[in-house]
Amino acid sequence: MPAKNPKVLLVEDSKFLRLANQRALMRAGYDVSVAGDGEEALRVANERLPDIILLDMILPRLSGPEVLHALKKNPATKPIPVVVLTRLAQINEQKLIQEGAEAYYEKSTLDLDKNSDRLASTVETVLIRCQKQRQRRITAAGKS
Repeated sequence: MPAKNPKVLLVEDSKFLRLANQRALMRAGYDVSVAGDGEEALRVANERLPDIILLDMILPRLSGPEVLHALKKNPATKPIPVVVLTRLAQINEQKLIQEGAEAYYEKSTLDLDKNSDRLASTVETVLIRCQKQRQRRITAAGKS
């Protein structure tokens, strides 16, 4: 894992999925905060400044795309990688990445135990990839 107990913000309106994924991420060693709607997601993101945000696309109050846009406009939250959680077809992946998402995760209620382990693995992969990208930028900036 990239850092000691990386902070994860899990934004999911389904209480069942939120609790199941929160438990799985905590078992994997993450410090997990949760939000059940878009407005709460922005508030918690600004307060906690997590290392990564897992963002459901269909949320009450503010939609996932609206939250993603607001996160990427805010200088404090812009560098935080966002993994989009959605049931939507993978066709939307490129559009979401263009809008600032770091990765895409298709959620499913089937095989929830297996998927929550995969989710923790996805979080770790994205955190490591972002850490390597930051290191390369720092190294490149030092050479110029």
